[in-house]
Amino acid sequence: MTSSPARTAGPVGEGSVPTVGVEEEFVLADPGTGAPWLDNVAVAAAGHEFGVDLQLELSRCQIETATPVCTNIAELRTQLRRARTGAAAAAACSGAVLLATAVPPLGPPPRLITDQARYRNLVENFGLLGEQVICGCHVHVAIPDRDAGVRVSNHLRPWLPALLALTANSPIADGRDTGYASWRHVLWTRWPNAGPPPRFESAQHYDAVVATMLEHRVILDTAMLYWDVRLSAHLPTIEVRIADTQATVDEAVLLATLVRGLVITALDPTRQGQGVSDVEPEVLRAAYWRAARDGLTGHGIDTESGRLVPAAHPITRLLEHVRPALERTGDYRSAREAVDRMLREGNGAARQRATFEEGTPADLVRFLACAPARDIA
Repeated sequence: MTSSPARTAGPVGEGSVPTVGVEEEFVLADPGTGAPWLDNVAVAAAGHEFGVDLQLELSRCQIETATPVCTNIAELRTQLRRARTGAAAAAACSGAVLLATAVPPLGPPPRLITDQARYRNLVENFGLLGEQVICGCHVHVAIPDRDAGVRVSNHLRPWLPALLALTANSPIADGRDTGYASWRHVLWTRWPNAGPPPRFESAQHYDAVVATMLEHRVILDTAMLYWDVRLSAHLPTIEVRIADTQATVDEAVLLATLVRGLVITALDPTRQGQGVSDVEPEVLRAAYWRAARDGLTGHGIDTESGRLVPAAHPITRLLEHVRPALERTGDYRSAREAVDRMLREGNGAARQRATFEEGTPADLVRFLACAPARDIA
């Protein structure tokens, strides 16, 4: 991936409110058939006509947007709307439709990659793993320094399955119901460099692990750190990559709000010196799988107790955990309302699956298509 405005958030002092930015990856599809549309270069070029800087991704049917650095959630919402509106217009101008989902829902995944040296090198080293289409929503939050980033990463680990369940939005692939709320996550776990980050003792420990991965060529560069939480190699930011591309701007905003709330909670000076409760690897792995399978419609695993619980339970625990941080920033009420709405009406995966079961492929394409009217009140 190339650098983008969302990655340029500046440093933040402990106790202050960090800046935030979001990247969103989208599937390009044929508006008639819903099959992957293989000309992201044309869409990226058209983006300039609509005031958005669109980045190419690994597959020719993917495009990426990025917000500028935002100081508050209201500003982030405006920038996400602007980016989606521009990207959707650029796609339409080029003859495609922009789909807000994490895998192509119709037609087999294309095997054509974007013609760039880095992507050619990736496929040469990792074979068919590189010939996949998976789109995520990545949240960047400013941190004081890299050691603080390690504390944040450790703090986030037990909450990642809850975030995955909440944001699952890829149940349909190749015209079939996969049986998973997040098929993207299942595909993503095939990479040897993906999944939850290890628990680190310090930034030095983090860098030593990365150096070993480079030495063993598990990754070709630090941009290939596909952990669900990673530190920027160049900037004082942390990136959370657990989520599928979200069905709506509102859901992307909720994700960013919760992630920033977790970062603020982890950096709270009153918590310094308190150990972060770790989670057993097998419990975390099971919680990930359950979240990817069930989303919000079945069960989840409480990473604190290790027990199987209703899917809503880890989400409500997460919301209460970050409540003091969100009350401080003025975002708690809107976040609580958004969570309540998703638990009541379903997340992207539940709504996508219902559309697929009750309608036609054309109905599914229309449901997933990014259109300004859907996301702008």
